[in-house]
Amino acid sequence: MAQEGTEVVEETEQMIDKMEPENLISSVDSKEMRAVVLTGFGGINKLKVTKKPMPEPQEGEVKIRVKACGLNFLDLMVRQGNIDNPPKTPLVPGFECSGIVEAMGGNTKGFEIGDRVMAFVNYNAWAEVVCTPLDLVYKIPDNMTFPEAAAFSMNFVAAYMMLFEVANLREGMSVLVHSAGGGVGQAVAQLCSTVPNVTVFGTASPFKHEAIKHSVTHLFDRNIDYVPEVKKISPEGVDIVLDCLCGENTGKGLALLKPMGTYILYGSSNMVTGETRSFFSFAKSWWQVEKVNPIKLYEENKVMAGFSFLNLLFKQGGWRQVKTAVQKLLSLYEQKKIKPIVDSLWALEEVKEAMQRIHDRGNIGKLILDVEKSPTPLMANDSTETSEAGEEDEEHEGDTDNKERIPFIQ
Repeated sequence: MAQEGTEVVEETEQMIDKMEPENLISSVDSKEMRAVVLTGFGGINKLKVTKKPMPEPQEGEVKIRVKACGLNFLDLMVRQGNIDNPPKTPLVPGFECSGIVEAMGGNTKGFEIGDRVMAFVNYNAWAEVVCTPLDLVYKIPDNMTFPEAAAFSMNFVAAYMMLFEVANLREGMSVLVHSAGGGVGQAVAQLCSTVPNVTVFGTASPFKHEAIKHSVTHLFDRNIDYVPEVKKISPEGVDIVLDCLCGENTGKGLALLKPMGTYILYGSSNMVTGETRSFFSFAKSWWQVEKVNPIKLYEENKVMAGFSFLNLLFKQGGWRQVKTAVQKLLSLYEQKKIKPIVDSLWALEEVKEAMQRIHDRGNIGKLILDVEKSPTPLMANDSTETSEAGEEDEEHEGDTDNKERIPFIQ
């Protein structure tokens, strides 16, 4: 028996000698964190929560212990691979978060450990810890919650820059915004209310109308032809059109513009209707985009513009413009003129259900991933099956059954 025990020990030692060094690191010594990982492009089942090595701040970076993350239409497009030059998978999605400063790299001034902050991140936001450049981090007011901060940054900055930097919104103007019940739509409505006598026309799903009717001057069913309805109220048209529908209604929007009006294309929310998108459905959406004649723009004195917030921030060096916008927005928040609207809070493990809510267009305001929230048992019965064939799922517009899946509504 003694000899047999000796042989087992020797065999075990030989096995240890052959193991990779990283496999010998104890759980106490290793620094890991939970993160949502996109394992490949496609349906919602391509997402999973797993352990990853915790990042450490490099030169000029701030390390943040994340409390809340924002979820946007763009995140759905990333998951489907429907973006220009998509990064390689596996990757951690997410572009905005809020939390507490935990550490700082070299050459970082203006923050202290323990500061409450919100930040933009070039991917990797859906995790317990992120590191991001100092210039993309902002202190948040004491009375702003972490979910509000995560709902505030991208939506309000995009809305502010489109209205005031691109379209030059002024007193007495009129604005048409699609998806008025979403995070950006509600930010647009609130910012318009800070300027005297601005008329806001909005389109939204019928079941959202009761909840958002007080934030929009005139509200229309997103499934009807809104042009004649707007013309009944304002025969001369509108000054600004904000189009998040991939340009499929470009002709209608331009036709509604007054002379010197501005049409801004800023999103592609109609391209994430189904849980997955095949190449053919993607191509169909692209070819349905109406072509614009530049000579006609010239003759009619109309402006057509595009706005990509993340390109401005991460590819075009626009962080100074963004910082200026954030400072002005925080001032409006402190004056109680604007307030981010949080639709619902979801645990990291509920990211599939949260995404499904956006696919179903069920949200009013912003969906937030709450890093410290425990999964709701209700999620076990939730319908989150993925169409792995890549076919577009049917959109359940206004389906009241979808609202039964909400684990927590603020």
